[in-house]
Amino acid sequence: MSRAEQPSRRSVLAVAVAAAAMAGGAAPAAAATTAAPATGAKDAGAAPARPIDYRAWTTYTDWRAGTARGTRAVAGARPGLEIAQPAGTTDYTDPHTGTTATWEYATWTSPVHRLSVPATEAVASWNAHTPAGTWIQVELRGTYSDGTDTPWYVMGRWAAGDQDVKRTSVDGQRDGRSTIWTDTFSLDAPASGLRLTSYRLRLTLHRRPGTWLTPTVWRIGAMGSDVPDRFTVPASAPGVAKELTVPRYSQSIHSGQYPEYDNGGEAWCSPTSSQMIIEYWGGRLTPEQLSWVDPSYADPQVCNAARYTYDYQYEGCGNWPFNAAYAATFKDLQAVVTRLGSLTDLETLIAAGIPAITSQSFLNTELTGAGYGTNGHLMTVIGFTADGDVIANDPASPNDAAVRRVYRRREFENIWLRTKRYNASGKVASGSGGICYLYFPTHLTGHQRKALAAVGVS
Repeated sequence: MSRAEQPSRRSVLAVAVAAAAMAGGAAPAAAATTAAPATGAKDAGAAPARPIDYRAWTTYTDWRAGTARGTRAVAGARPGLEIAQPAGTTDYTDPHTGTTATWEYATWTSPVHRLSVPATEAVASWNAHTPAGTWIQVELRGTYSDGTDTPWYVMGRWAAGDQDVKRTSVDGQRDGRSTIWTDTFSLDAPASGLRLTSYRLRLTLHRRPGTWLTPTVWRIGAMGSDVPDRFTVPASAPGVAKELTVPRYSQSIHSGQYPEYDNGGEAWCSPTSSQMIIEYWGGRLTPEQLSWVDPSYADPQVCNAARYTYDYQYEGCGNWPFNAAYAATFKDLQAVVTRLGSLTDLETLIAAGIPAITSQSFLNTELTGAGYGTNGHLMTVIGFTADGDVIANDPASPNDAAVRRVYRRREFENIWLRTKRYNASGKVASGSGGICYLYFPTHLTGHQRKALAAVGVS
């Protein structure tokens, strides 16, 4: 996102939701550090339920358990879902090119997942291979706590490339009780008590007619959350002191480059952060893949990440699932979008060698040493000092050498985990509530597996 105090497109939507909720006497719901006790808990003194529920389908058994129409489960080291025999054909008019084309398609619908914590928000994410001539659509349909269903909401139309279709979110999806804001399902009035209690995900795999091409989907999942709304979160105690060696890239050196992708590098915090962690895990691009980039530009891989995370509807590179999906196009890498509940969760991951990308909004007086304020910014957490302060690779730095920053623990955890804040105009705005991207290998060590399980990711 931009370092300037200019609202990002996501922030405009989030603030609109917050304003509507405040007008109706309700506050915007998102994640925070700790959960309120679960409704109906058997023991009021028991630990509260985790306010975040992430569920994924990744195994051969998972793929076999869904309802298939023309798809098949594929076993192996990385089980997946492919087209077996198309269920039919469909015409799709790309809204960003005006081109209408016919596609063969097949579908897979997950079993119903009942959320451990009925949710006010949900974000889907996926990992897939889409060779030229293929693309996928991801949808979510939920059941409300009153027993009625949502529509089938499109959570994304996605391809790794941009030649066949333009990857896109879909605006204007709502049913009077919930709305899709770019990549996020959100209840319109969470204070009413209405919640999302369960959901199904549906994959539609597309390919050029008459070919044997197929997308392969390795992971699909969604994060649902319902946590207290707050301006300030409880302080956590410092834990592990460790720093990971993660490449450092500045978005600022790309200012003015490829303005067709959200006005250039000034808004590229998300893909820049993604590229850092992709390369930390060994992901590399070939000279051929980077041949389209002006050879005079430094760090061309950041330009590539911006191009291939760009959402043509959102008109930006900050679509959370699109960043995760891009990361998972690299060999032996998988990725999810979830929420974490505390800096302790981050320390658990860092101790296992897993960095994280966090989303936060703040005034220039709220994060000492940043030197800027923002309505939405992504950075990469790579470690913690002995005093518990956060070591971050902040892409909103003037050059690569300046990217490593140390931010005060208390300040960082509050700007990341809070759900409400005051913006530069003194008006109430929303916070990300602990949103993060997690990228990690397909072949995990025992320590890494336990760390991910501890933060609710499997």
